[in-house]
Amino acid sequence: MRWLALIFWIGLCFGVAAVGGRWTTPEIPSWYQTLERPSFAPPNWIFGPVWSVLYLLMALAAWRVGLAEASPLRLWALALFVVQLALNLAWSWIFFHQHAIGAALVEIVVLWAAIGATTLLFARVAPVAAWMMAPYWAWVTFATVLNAAYWRLN
Repeated sequence: MRWLALIFWIGLCFGVAAVGGRWTTPEIPSWYQTLERPSFAPPNWIFGPVWSVLYLLMALAAWRVGLAEASPLRLWALALFVVQLALNLAWSWIFFHQHAIGAALVEIVVLWAAIGATTLLFARVAPVAAWMMAPYWAWVTFATVLNAAYWRLN
């Protein structure tokens, strides 16, 4: 049963990645290429590998929390995890599909806060899970700054 839960969380996280990728990938060679790039923007090829690692770490973190003893705190932590995952997906829609850079900036700030809250709850339920979320929170911190720079330049 515990391995089925792991498969569920991996499937959910990479399902979000797949849907977001369907909105993002077609825009890279077209719309995204027309934007003025900030000087610190990483090369496009880096995003796929980074996000793959982050989605795997997120899935493992949720799985670890799910293995903890049942409690209202565990339920809230996992519910907030799903909320932040939905916000993660929404950002791809807003930025890449809708080309709404300013709205995406507002949304990513909300996402950043949701990741932080999730990480803090995870720390109370399964501390190792919070450490697994830390790289994601750090990357989204960078992505927020990058989004703000794209908004300023474009």
